[in-house]
Amino acid sequence: MDHKGWHSRGDLPHCDFADSIQGITFRLADSVPREVIEGWREELKDDGIHGRPAETELYRKIRKYEDAGYGDCILRRSECAGVVQSHLMKHHGDRYRLLEWCIMPNHVHVLIGMMEGHPLGKSVQAWKGGSSVEINRILKRAGSIWAPDYHDRYIRDQNHLIDARIYIRMNPVKAGFCGKPEEWEFSSAGNGWKP
Repeated sequence: MDHKGWHSRGDLPHCDFADSIQGITFRLADSVPREVIEGWREELKDDGIHGRPAETELYRKIRKYEDAGYGDCILRRSECAGVVQSHLMKHHGDRYRLLEWCIMPNHVHVLIGMMEGHPLGKSVQAWKGGSSVEINRILKRAGSIWAPDYHDRYIRDQNHLIDARIYIRMNPVKAGFCGKPEEWEFSSAGNGWKP
């Protein structure tokens, strides 16, 4: 399969190259209602708040809303979070290099090194599709549990990589779920992960 290179999914430019490092966030379908996002889009349509493009501001609003813990937060259940974690770890070393991750109650942060022949979208699709089937089995329900989109960020340099790692590791601490990153079971820090 071919990587997409620089491309657009209708908003900011995206990057999909082998040997690049990507930060990815994907969320449960009920974590940020579609009408809330559409309201923000309308509000930001003609606004580049404080010099930032509207889509960057939109992502900041979504991130803040996710961290507030809205929706059913099914990833709070250890058996559901464990399913997602096993899917993230499943293809480490053959499709991507898993660097960091953190599974929050209603969203997931992942940092990966891309590998030749394994486009970013296919990896995200595998995580979401495979985990959705297993989680639905656990919860005795059907349908997609994930929002259809995801946010990806190309890691530009070493400083950006350090910032991304710190953000992912500190997310459960910042949300008040634990005192230090190593206490959050469903994360690279909690697993003592050494990529």
